[in-house]
Amino acid sequence: MTSINVYQQRPDAAHAESPLFHAGLDELAGKPTGGAGIRLREKKLLGHLTLRGDGHDTAFAGAVHKATGLELPGALQLIGGGERSLQWMGPDEWLLIVPRGEEFAAEQQLRAALGELHHQVVNVSGGQTLLELSGPKVRQLLMKSTSYDVHPNNFPVGKAVGTVFAKSQLVIRHTGEHTWELLVRRSFADYIWLWLQDASGEYGLAVES
Repeated sequence: MTSINVYQQRPDAAHAESPLFHAGLDELAGKPTGGAGIRLREKKLLGHLTLRGDGHDTAFAGAVHKATGLELPGALQLIGGGERSLQWMGPDEWLLIVPRGEEFAAEQQLRAALGELHHQVVNVSGGQTLLELSGPKVRQLLMKSTSYDVHPNNFPVGKAVGTVFAKSQLVIRHTGEHTWELLVRRSFADYIWLWLQDASGEYGLAVES
């Protein structure tokens, strides 16, 4: 059996800053917004784990379910919600998101369940963040930002797509009737935040903590 060292990359005692720490979202939260059509919340510092393997292998799918409690999603699907989800990213790749502080245990559980099965697990928590957008005008904002068809007939709840967004790239996740999430790389986070402020100007933007 191959021995793999798994490290706690973000110990509880370590100071961690989200990709949008500098934007001061906590200070903006709660300020009067007068009927804003869009509410934004950074779901910051969650655990993000990239998982790769053979999705057609029932042993692999069963091991993932044993470790996570989530069924392995098919193409463009998102399973779960809140701070725990599993998303299809490609034919042999998925993204597991878990609550802050649980990524180390989640990685250990995945590796233990998968055992000698061909797989790869990588902790990418520091490289991206989630922005939750909710409210009656979110779809209009998305229509201004991406050429991907976000109509409910094409983009129902439970679908997730990697696409071009505001001349950059990110993943759009539809998590509720009027709730969406943007999975943003750290290097694009500032640009996307500035874009969202500008693009939501006509609808009103409220920041929540």
